[in-house]
Amino acid sequence: MSQTVLTAWPRLRASALTLLLALSAACAMTPALAADASKAGPALMLANVYHPGVVLADYWVSEKYDGVRGFWDGEKLLTRGGQQVMAPAWFTAGWPSTPMDGELWAGRGQFPKAVASVRQQTPDDAAWRGMRFMVFDLPAQAGPFTQRIAPLNQLVSSIAQPWVQAVLQYKVADHAALQAQLKKTVKLGGEGLMLHRGDSLYKGLRSDDLLKVKTHEDAEARVIAHVAGKGKYAGKLGALLVEIPAASGKPALRFKLGTGFSDAQRQNPPAIGALVTYRFRGLNDSGIPRFASFMRLREDGPN
Repeated sequence: MSQTVLTAWPRLRASALTLLLALSAACAMTPALAADASKAGPALMLANVYHPGVVLADYWVSEKYDGVRGFWDGEKLLTRGGQQVMAPAWFTAGWPSTPMDGELWAGRGQFPKAVASVRQQTPDDAAWRGMRFMVFDLPAQAGPFTQRIAPLNQLVSSIAQPWVQAVLQYKVADHAALQAQLKKTVKLGGEGLMLHRGDSLYKGLRSDDLLKVKTHEDAEARVIAHVAGKGKYAGKLGALLVEIPAASGKPALRFKLGTGFSDAQRQNPPAIGALVTYRFRGLNDSGIPRFASFMRLREDGPN
């Protein structure tokens, strides 16, 4: 068993109480996860990571918008985790019964604003005036993605609201052209690019039909425990112990995230059971992410 000292935050520091906390946290995880499972979100297409060698002629390219995933089910707006987004009535007024998949976006570099708007139970009308719903697919539309683009553009045009926009889809010639476009997008403040396979049907799973292209890799993990800080971080969070769930025949893996936190986040870290996004640079031989760094709490699903 690991000798890492896991503590509750911020009061329990004595080693004798630490063991009790770790056991308590482990027991508390089961009902939390069960609650998450009971709130199944919409079956959305999820992306894998792009790698050189992908046949780019098979894919459409678009900007990756750094916002909160939004799904219009024909009646209400939902997050990826299945929570209803309490947008102002005018924001979704006149939207069709056709399901739409997109991103609730506040502009380049404005992710915190998008999150703040989406999380509010009483919508801030002024904040929502700066939000856009960037539509990139029609889940219920028959046919491959290439054939879904035209109906998507027509549907968005028929809505005729400036805050509902169809995501521009285009082609690139090769890897060099893709990297040039990525560099240009990031320089302008964008997060990255997306690749969507032209012959793919809409399927609610993670696959190579959808690929994200970024200057770094990122993924998600669940917080298992808090590790006490030392030195300048004494009395604050030192690191998060997180777990990557088992998948594709590979066992679950645990590792520590110790960098990327603000002083405020070290004082009030993500709760045990929360999902966090981290960035990294490849994997070591055991599958643990290399140079992993905390990015943010995942705000568009159950925590």
